[in-house]
Amino acid sequence: MNNSLEIIDSLETYETIIQTQEVVLCYYSSISCGVAEALAPKVRRLIEEKFPKIHYYQINLPFSKKICAANSVFVEPTILVYFNGKETLRKSRNISILDLDKSIDRLYKIFFE
Repeated sequence: MNNSLEIIDSLETYETIIQTQEVVLCYYSSISCGVAEALAPKVRRLIEEKFPKIHYYQINLPFSKKICAANSVFVEPTILVYFNGKETLRKSRNISILDLDKSIDRLYKIFFE
């Protein structure tokens, strides 16, 4: 389980993480977005409590423009989930924790069961 909050700030690091870890959730936000800041701890708690095999990372939009451009992320908050290096789930703007939970749960069960 990945309990520490990790922030990715280089495209090279991002690509290495995506390619070397089985399941990764990347949470794109910035401190200037109140919605993204309020949602972040809820998403993190969901991952830690219900999906312990998912590695959680944060990307700060203003400081990670290359990562955002490479992944076509232009709004916040945005969540990208990768299974075996492939983007499998993308949620942006108005993200419901319940909807996110259901979407991840389905994929998680397929992948790990």
